[in-house]
Amino acid sequence: MQKVVILGTGGTIAGTGSDPDRAWHYVAAQRSVAELVDAVPELASEAIEAKQVAQIDSKDMGWPVWQALGQAIQTELQRDDVAGVVITHGTDTLEETAWLLHALHDGRKPIVLTAAMRPATAPDADGPANLRDAVAVVRQGAQAGQGGVVVVMHGRVWPASAVRKAHTSVIDAFDGGDAPVLCELSPDGTMPASASMWPSCGARGWALLQAPRVPRVEVVTSHADADGWVVDALCAHAAQHGGLDGLIAAATGHGTLHAGLSAALERAEAAGVTVWRSSRVARGGVTPREGDHWLAAGSLTAAQARVALVLHLLERQRPAR
Repeated sequence: MQKVVILGTGGTIAGTGSDPDRAWHYVAAQRSVAELVDAVPELASEAIEAKQVAQIDSKDMGWPVWQALGQAIQTELQRDDVAGVVITHGTDTLEETAWLLHALHDGRKPIVLTAAMRPATAPDADGPANLRDAVAVVRQGAQAGQGGVVVVMHGRVWPASAVRKAHTSVIDAFDGGDAPVLCELSPDGTMPASASMWPSCGARGWALLQAPRVPRVEVVTSHADADGWVVDALCAHAAQHGGLDGLIAAATGHGTLHAGLSAALERAEAAGVTVWRSSRVARGGVTPREGDHWLAAGSLTAAQARVALVLHLLERQRPAR
């Protein structure tokens, strides 16, 4: 039997608290990924390797962890005895990591991200079932000769390119924006026989993660009284210290921006900053329209659009072949 490698990065799924009646009072990233595997009886008979890549609260996710994660994924997927990879992650930045992996992976083997809304010590901890399901999805994908990147949460499989956290506290906290769920899992974690769900990946290559300099991209939000002061402050700092390469404008509605913010973004653009627009609205995104001045980020959340712009700028830095 080929192995499923589980890469741990911390998060609530590895969190612990001292009072089971106050499950919300916990510290993330306390249990190792090996301990998470040991807590799932259904995995005892599985061929599994558990490896710790990081141990953080995912609110603190950043490029160094992504570099280490990308290197680990690349190393494990090159092994002939590995069917695919599961990544345990925190929920707060799951949509960013998922989109990044979707953009980079070639899709030849399954990668499944999973997480939890309750810590490991909670009476209603959801991590064990999610981890069991994630392993099952990797195993079934590999057996069918399919691959790609998906997210498994609460008995549902979401495309990594569209998944986002949609609720702050309920166990069923994720959706796909306008993208439908890829499939609903059975109570034992298996996919329906009719499921053919693995979306094509971006295949942009893991080498992008190892760039010597990562472009700085910030997110600014359009709102009432958005006079552009934040953008001007960022540009003033960059003029002295360097380092501002891109801005994501989380726009109102379908990409609309306060006049004050728009004027400041034009000044930033004139100074060499790349500007893209996303929306602060939960669904619908920003689609390109005739006469647009700034690129529309489509259905991506502002956080996902930021990752997309970083990759875009990294690709522009690549020397011509």
